[in-house]
Amino acid sequence: MPRPIEALIHLPHLAHNLARARACAPDAQVWAVVKANAYGHGIENVFEAFRAADGIALLDLDEAQRVRALGWRGPILLLEGCFEARDLELCSRLKLWHAVHCEQQIDWLAMHKTHEPHRVFLKMNSGMNRLGFTPQAFRAAWTRLNALPQVDEISLMTHFSDADAQRFGQDGIAHQVAAFQTATADLPGERSLSNSAATLRYNQLGHVRADWVRAGIMSYGGVPDYPEHDATHWDLKPGMSLRAKVIGVQQLQPGDTVGYGSSFTADKAMRIGTVACGYADGYPRHAGTGTPVLVDGLRSRTVGRVSMDMLAVDLSDLPQAGFGSEVTLWGQSSRGAVLGIDEVAKAAGTIGYELMCALTKRVPVTVVHGD
Repeated sequence: MPRPIEALIHLPHLAHNLARARACAPDAQVWAVVKANAYGHGIENVFEAFRAADGIALLDLDEAQRVRALGWRGPILLLEGCFEARDLELCSRLKLWHAVHCEQQIDWLAMHKTHEPHRVFLKMNSGMNRLGFTPQAFRAAWTRLNALPQVDEISLMTHFSDADAQRFGQDGIAHQVAAFQTATADLPGERSLSNSAATLRYNQLGHVRADWVRAGIMSYGGVPDYPEHDATHWDLKPGMSLRAKVIGVQQLQPGDTVGYGSSFTADKAMRIGTVACGYADGYPRHAGTGTPVLVDGLRSRTVGRVSMDMLAVDLSDLPQAGFGSEVTLWGQSSRGAVLGIDEVAKAAGTIGYELMCALTKRVPVTVVHGD
């Protein structure tokens, strides 16, 4: 039989989360963001759940070709734009919209030969200081683009650095919204400002008005402002569940240790289960003793170090659990109980985004069409 571990992709949950993005920004169109192979879920796996989106946003041309091959005929946006001049040829062929965040990308467009002008999203660096034109340089970049016959419509976009929390004790996005609005006040074109955090925290309050929102982590059930809020607060459901089984049981006496480095020492008699999941499956090695798990739907914890192929969980308070018991590392157990990926990530000193993206190819993936 195959090794007892699998990742489940819950299509109804993904569709629900996308609908939540639309409900948070009812006057805007919604990008379903599928970069990083749909945050580790698999573009092909999530596609049916995201058909209701107004557009698909991603990073590279390979991902765009995969989405077109699935039959998507709507807008596709390259969030980082082109990486070299010849990328524009495929943009023309696949009818891709693309970000423009630097002078080099404008230079490439000026030299590009195309029969159909491109739809571009001119990106402002409103304070993130990652990609984009500063507010002072933004208008000149818009003027250059607007003069090019290779360019059709110019949309305007920016990205928030602190939408998931406060910045220096104040509103996390106010300084960037002000910079964006001042620099674009009289420029035409659709706007795209809000990522998942801003969509959840600010759109319904009326603080951000735009034509497009970018539903990234929230589409997969991740919470950008955890632990201030959890998935239940935002009515989000897990897009992915990682489940394995107990493949061995050990009885410990006080003083016995568990795993490499003897990092855990029992202070009482214990019963532990060895689970068919390790860092080679994408479970974080740095998840220490106490990281939450569900065993047959009931909460427990890991003990000792995570190995390449196995980890240990505490069965001491679960007398019915044993060999063959289901262990949910994150997501929804088969009994319906949910362990939020953000809670697991926090215990491991990381974020839910990383856990999703770290799932390795050796883990079998099952696409679930019902609840």
